[in-house]
Amino acid sequence: MPSWMDDDLDRRRAAGLYRHRRRLRSGQGATVHHRHANLVNFASNDYLAYAHDPRLARAAARAAHHYGCGAGASPLVTGLLPPLQRLERDLARWEGAEAALVFPSGFQCNVAVVSTLAGAGDALFSDAANHASLIDGCRLSRAAVHVYRHNDLSHLDELLRAGGEARRRFIVSDSVFSMDGDFADLAGLLRLAREHDAMLILDEAHATGVLGAHGRGLTDSLAEKDDRLVKLGTLSKALGSQGGFVAGSGKLIDWLVNHARPYIFSTALAPPAAAAARAIALVSLEPERRRHVLALADSLRQRLRALGLSVGPSACQIVPVLVGEAQAAVDLSRRLEGRGLLVPAIRPPSVPDGTSRLRISLSAGHTEADIERLVGALSERRL
Repeated sequence: MPSWMDDDLDRRRAAGLYRHRRRLRSGQGATVHHRHANLVNFASNDYLAYAHDPRLARAAARAAHHYGCGAGASPLVTGLLPPLQRLERDLARWEGAEAALVFPSGFQCNVAVVSTLAGAGDALFSDAANHASLIDGCRLSRAAVHVYRHNDLSHLDELLRAGGEARRRFIVSDSVFSMDGDFADLAGLLRLAREHDAMLILDEAHATGVLGAHGRGLTDSLAEKDDRLVKLGTLSKALGSQGGFVAGSGKLIDWLVNHARPYIFSTALAPPAAAAARAIALVSLEPERRRHVLALADSLRQRLRALGLSVGPSACQIVPVLVGEAQAAVDLSRRLEGRGLLVPAIRPPSVPDGTSRLRISLSAGHTEADIERLVGALSERRL
């Protein structure tokens, strides 16, 4: 292989930015098995502890038995299998939307929706802290992209006013930002969308299943539906399966089916994953799970702040511990692993230079004892 690959990887190692894949010996859960040891898992986005739930496993097994392990081809070529038909129907009903469209991954869904709705001659206004999938969707769209300072609605307003003539305008934002666990101002974004005749593309990935009165995310706070809102969600985090989805009007879904290249040219979500993703039914039946994980997060933030640690603006199940330099975050993560705690170090380019951190993801499978153990280990830190 060319030497420039070696040079690049050597630079990454020297800067504390080299990445490798951890090889587990167990499925996802509040505890995972790695290198002959059990680790309390604070790395997973399995927020409601459904990824290893036997009910989902049985649903996936039944679907595999009846429909096989793969979907065969694009749904526009081979058609929709019954598990995916039922999932899209259930998602639309859960979201109170006319229709829903499921993609094999949340990343693919975000790229597809943003890059398909916006095109040459349009303008996109994107939060600086948006997920990479939204950023890549903006880049691929061929629209003019304007990045506003994170959660700064005044800056967004300025950019919208100075954006010049555009065929169509779109504001693009996460609802929960995955690196800090803070929230977008949904009411403020919708107000600006109305004032500037824009649509709002909102990714609820880290809110789906966890936040809101019904577990549907920050959009649960809306008094009424707004047809300017295009809502994206995930099946791969709190719902314990795999995939992404967009919910909206029947016209929107029909338009995406006919125009979204990542949908048209991708094999459909596999039947077992589609069947397992119907865990959305459990979100309404088991609200105690989301109450438990949010209560644990609130307790953890208070205790970490008492230790003098910075957890930033976190307001949900994602709790960062700001460290600073990449290598320092990596070293702290390794020491915690030596104490039986899996807490990943997050480094550039996932976060800006100088803001490397530990990212603690809490789950309904965690206990107060797990939190006690983590706080105890961090109290002995040497940053």
